[in-house]
Amino acid sequence: MTNPTRNDSPGGRAGRREWTALCVLMLPLLLVSMDVSVLYFAIPAISADLEPSGTQQLWIFDIYAFVLAGLLMTMGALGDRIGRRRLLLAGAAAFGAASLVAAYADSAETLIAARAVLGVGGATLMPSTMALVRTMFTDPAERAKAIGVWSGVMTGGIALGSVLSGVLVQYFWWGSVFLVNLPAMALLLLLGPVLLPESRNPAPGRFDLLSVPLSLAAVLPVVYGLKEIPSEGWHPRYVVPVTVGLLFAALFVHRQRTAASPMISPALFRGRGFAPAVVLNLVSSLAMMGSAFFTTQYLQSVLGKSAMEAALWALLPSVPIGLAAPASTALVQRGVDRAHVVTAGFAVAAAGYGMLALTGTDSLWLVLAACGVLASGIVMVMSQMTDLAMGTAPVEQAGAASSLLETGQEFGGALGMAVLGSIGTALYRHGMPASAPAEAHETLGGALAVAGRLPGRTGDALAAAAREAFTTGMQGAAVTGAAVLMVAAVAAAATLRGIDARRTPAETAEVEAAA
Repeated sequence: MTNPTRNDSPGGRAGRREWTALCVLMLPLLLVSMDVSVLYFAIPAISADLEPSGTQQLWIFDIYAFVLAGLLMTMGALGDRIGRRRLLLAGAAAFGAASLVAAYADSAETLIAARAVLGVGGATLMPSTMALVRTMFTDPAERAKAIGVWSGVMTGGIALGSVLSGVLVQYFWWGSVFLVNLPAMALLLLLGPVLLPESRNPAPGRFDLLSVPLSLAAVLPVVYGLKEIPSEGWHPRYVVPVTVGLLFAALFVHRQRTAASPMISPALFRGRGFAPAVVLNLVSSLAMMGSAFFTTQYLQSVLGKSAMEAALWALLPSVPIGLAAPASTALVQRGVDRAHVVTAGFAVAAAGYGMLALTGTDSLWLVLAACGVLASGIVMVMSQMTDLAMGTAPVEQAGAASSLLETGQEFGGALGMAVLGSIGTALYRHGMPASAPAEAHETLGGALAVAGRLPGRTGDALAAAAREAFTTGMQGAAVTGAAVLMVAAVAAAATLRGIDARRTPAETAEVEAAA
């Protein structure tokens, strides 16, 4: 077994091999993040070819994210036990095989099953990549840089996925959005055994099988309910799953506190900074996905851009993301208190929401600028919180620590869409004329569809009123988002002051003894 903290470079610093290995690790991470959004433009072509029912179409789109979220903690803990490289390569093989099946699926059922297996593969790849970064980069400064790259690739992949799907579907066929995964996975399977070190927990204890169904029962109903609430409202059929999931979450936590060999050791939360990092990272994801719920609709339905045009415009705010993470890392390494950097990141993101609150129905550049400012602040926070959590956690539990962070991000994203989406929807419905048809009161898309069937000025007036109401809803959600981020900034200043990712030997011994 390879020593998990071993580094062949002089003085424990990473060499060419480690940085090359990081580049290899970024390939699966990019593809996993892209697959969250890669079907945005492919769904119409898939619907025409496979003729799925409405329910099947929803599952084609959502099953990947559900399985991914549900299995993250299981796969992170499993990697700590059987080896992160071994799990990564197994996941890459499954991801590649499922991509091939999905590309040539001849029925909706086959595509749904393939997307589910893609979710399983993605759940192995995400925590494994972060855990391997933690073991390869033992120098805190270099680890911070590597994690900054990881955060940037993860965020950028989601934006790139929708654009890539639009280009591929336009020039090839819908299955090509899955085939692009194959070369990267093949390269990982070829170079991974050579460049990546194997690492695992030398004394993990027995794998707690009961924790697997408990974690699934905790995560899946909550994510499902929160994803449906923005469009369907706080209906009992969505509130009940969230409530049931939270009950199972309580059972899962109890199991981790009482089991002899828990899947997720409670000792992780005794390390200074780990719990604040998980919570603040969740808030960051809430802000990011909450804004995306509105801005994607704004570009298409308010400004009238085509799906492809909207995706290309949406790439512009991604440009400053590549600078935000390295800038925050450089500030911390030059002696600026991490609490100040994270507080500033939340303040910058809040300013982005503030700009979004000033938009009108014809504010393309203001919306793009707001998204860029918001995303830059969020990436500053996420890169620092990821570095803090991974530096605080014992290296033997790097997979479990990474999976907790990523599960928190999934919860945060779903919560952002639910809370901010519900506020925006409520304001939209309040702003619509009482005389408007019922369908127009539900969503902006429904209003525009009704307006298209009405004659002349009547239809134009309804469409204008709907766009104005949606913009008002987006403004209200933006004000709420800014308030949430300012509260998070205050919390970061209070909880992170003086905390450093490098634990003292006494803290390390305390955490490992408790584990």
